[in-house]
Amino acid sequence: MTKVVLLSFDLEEFDIPEEYGQLLEPAVKFAVSLKGLEALLPLLEQLQIRSTFFVTANFAKQHPHVVRSLAQTHEVASHGFYHDSFAVSDLRLSKDVLEGITHTAVTGFRMARLQAVSDRAIAAAGYVYNSSMNPTYLPGRYNNFWQKRTAFYSQQLLQIPVSVTPLIRFPLFWLSFKNLPLLVYKVASQLTLQCDRYLNLYFHPWEFIDITSFKLPGYVKRHSGNVMLLRLERYLTWLLPQAEFITFSEFKLVHAMGQL
Repeated sequence: MTKVVLLSFDLEEFDIPEEYGQLLEPAVKFAVSLKGLEALLPLLEQLQIRSTFFVTANFAKQHPHVVRSLAQTHEVASHGFYHDSFAVSDLRLSKDVLEGITHTAVTGFRMARLQAVSDRAIAAAGYVYNSSMNPTYLPGRYNNFWQKRTAFYSQQLLQIPVSVTPLIRFPLFWLSFKNLPLLVYKVASQLTLQCDRYLNLYFHPWEFIDITSFKLPGYVKRHSGNVMLLRLERYLTWLLPQAEFITFSEFKLVHAMGQL
């Protein structure tokens, strides 16, 4: 099979300013993510790219018609119930809410902020894949340098770590995309794609509106809004001839057939 790209977006309450001391009203958190989603979707439609959206049940309950419409084109997976808190019971509850809204099977999970969650608990809640790990070391955030770098099975779950480069494990997550020169990010992407035959990339819809007025570090606010959207368009247009874009559930089938 050709090389593939798993492009995903974490559709959640916009609560990252609260990590830096700025409390936001719930209505603001939902509005920022919704506006970002509305800016993003025409680009995906234009490029005919199907993505996987990891959605919090809290966002889905606030905007059920939006999430139901999203599921008609893209895959909807679980991002937990709330973005700012977690209980093990949320695993099943979020799945039930999302399935009730979308009328489709929700088979994948990603924990908020890629925090560790019990594989056994995720599997027991009915999921078949998990993409909650960044296999690198970032002080104060991730300490997974010695974890497996590419897809593997654990507790009958297909674990799909976020992509990092071979050897030095430079992360290809959203912050790298926002802050690296685009040429450097492309080279790192191409190296990883050649080595692994797939990329697992993720962003947030709220990155695609102007967030410069919020209390956030410069490396988070950098390249937000339309600048970020144009940057993503250039990158995806460059990547399209090199790989096929598929959803995470499709990747699980490809992986099971040993085609990667």
